[in-house]
Amino acid sequence: MLSVVVAPWRRAPVVARNPDVPHDAASTMKVAVLAALHRSGIDLDAHVPVVNRFTSLIGSATYANSLAYDSDPAPWELLGATASLRWLAGRMVTYSSNLATNLCLAEVGHDAVARVWCRAGASGSASPRGIEDYPARAVGVHNQVTAGDLVRLLESLEPEVLGQLEGNVHRVDVAAGLPPGTRLASKNGWFPGLRHCAAVVYPQDAEPYAIAVCYSGPLANGHDVDDPAARLLARISARVWTDRHTVVG
Repeated sequence: MLSVVVAPWRRAPVVARNPDVPHDAASTMKVAVLAALHRSGIDLDAHVPVVNRFTSLIGSATYANSLAYDSDPAPWELLGATASLRWLAGRMVTYSSNLATNLCLAEVGHDAVARVWCRAGASGSASPRGIEDYPARAVGVHNQVTAGDLVRLLESLEPEVLGQLEGNVHRVDVAAGLPPGTRLASKNGWFPGLRHCAAVVYPQDAEPYAIAVCYSGPLANGHDVDDPAARLLARISARVWTDRHTVVG
């Protein structure tokens, strides 16, 4: 299943293919955690213990992250020590750290993340559980997004929060379809069977536009770079870039 939404910045979409079809959220849900943290009033320079044991949504069950499934080893090197929430939030969206995400989520709480989706006007997206909360997943609690809601989420972000997404080092899929050096704020996510990216692109010769592409299917092999689904997203991004003057006209 392929979903695509393209919209001039904070205007109605000009492309909407399966915009309301839900997909497993993967790491795109980290944007909602980031927004919740920044809106919480919590001191982002406060240090919290770096642990790898979290309370599941299901009763007294606990769960932990797997280093093998995490794209960022840096927070793991601090296990048993402390780190600032500001640093953890940065690793969450810049390097897509799963461990940092769950540490931030433990501080801000699931209700705050739900309010982020509500404020964005999301109709088919929610991220009620932490990453690798398998006890919750086993009873049907899923993190899901739609391409339409991902664009709404980006549009709802404060400038300083959106700006943090410009540091994303995983410049594959949508970023790979743009000319080198093109400014964009993006968050992607991948897993065997899915590849997503939501981004705001800032051309020098046109107005900004938002693009969200969600793919669920056999093309996605789960690799961070060498992924046929990532190349599909790059081709879609390149086509939108070619038509950017029409898109934002």
